[in-house]
Amino acid sequence: MSCFSGLTGASKRATGTQDRGSGRQRLYENITKTVGNTPCVKINEKMCPAGRTIYAKLEYFNPCSSVKDRLACAIIEAAEKEGKLKPGDTVVEATSGNTGIAVSMLCAQRGYKCVICMAEPFSVERRKLMRFMGAKVIITPKAGKGTGMVAKAKELSQKHGWFLCSQFENEANAAFHKFTTGPEILADFEGQRLDYFVLGYGTGGTFAGAGAAIKAERPDVKIVLGEPEAAPLLKSGTKSERNADGSAIGSHPAFAAHPIQGWTPDFIPQIVEKGLEAVGYDEYIGIPGAGSIETSQMLAKTQGIFTGISGGASMWAAIEIAKKAPEGSVILAMIADTGERYLTTPLFESIQADMNEEELVISKSTPSFQLG
Repeated sequence: MSCFSGLTGASKRATGTQDRGSGRQRLYENITKTVGNTPCVKINEKMCPAGRTIYAKLEYFNPCSSVKDRLACAIIEAAEKEGKLKPGDTVVEATSGNTGIAVSMLCAQRGYKCVICMAEPFSVERRKLMRFMGAKVIITPKAGKGTGMVAKAKELSQKHGWFLCSQFENEANAAFHKFTTGPEILADFEGQRLDYFVLGYGTGGTFAGAGAAIKAERPDVKIVLGEPEAAPLLKSGTKSERNADGSAIGSHPAFAAHPIQGWTPDFIPQIVEKGLEAVGYDEYIGIPGAGSIETSQMLAKTQGIFTGISGGASMWAAIEIAKKAPEGSVILAMIADTGERYLTTPLFESIQADMNEEELVISKSTPSFQLG
């Protein structure tokens, strides 16, 4: 049974809090059935330019708190249907973290063994989350970048006969977004204005899949594709060289290290390339790392939206688009994940564990500060 076998067509549009207490009006067979149907939430005037409207599609409402839960469902379910996975098998994949967490979840629920390959620079929290769910995590050297962890996963698959997810080439990835993420957006904005769809790319599944679904029904919606300013792979116009299986050969010459974890590996994924050919984009925007971090922090402090650096990057791009968009424009930004898996990254460098001077003053304002 598919993760989305219980979905209906157009959703009822609730306003305010009138639907609180009604429950979901269904029971779930297992955790994978809760993937998807994430909400679109309006951004208030503290961040949204006047005369425009910005919404955020909050993918951290998925059970393992990222858009990659969709990818894991897509790839594992497709492999099961094709007879490539059977009980007791081992699944292996290379990931910057969110895919690994999602695949770990699927493997835990299905009873598969799981091995994840992840390059050294990605946050320690990700390693612990995957191991918490029973996965084995293989750390590859920093110098090898994304291509190094992909090569390691491929080696392990070939050596041990394990199922390799191949998230950067697997067409089930984009297909799942085409039949879930895109239709969700279309249903939520049914009868409503929507002018821009703003997102970056990791594997490219959301861009290629959701972008295709949206363009097919509402060709007037402009797709805005972002990538880190420091790593302008698409902007360069240079394609990644490929092996016969579609995987990239070596690092892209335009790649440089950047803080937007989960976005833009050191190669252009095949799914991105196919998305560019089939869907394309209407506007391109380069996103600064510092701006991504600052915007993520602002989302938390002014909206109560808790997301990582890539979420900040998407919203930074959405705000920049809103500044130059015609008055009345409506923009939707994809928010890929939550913030807790960034505690040891630059996103939290300015956040201290101990009380600062202002907090000490508040503490000392009542007598109990002397206790203990």
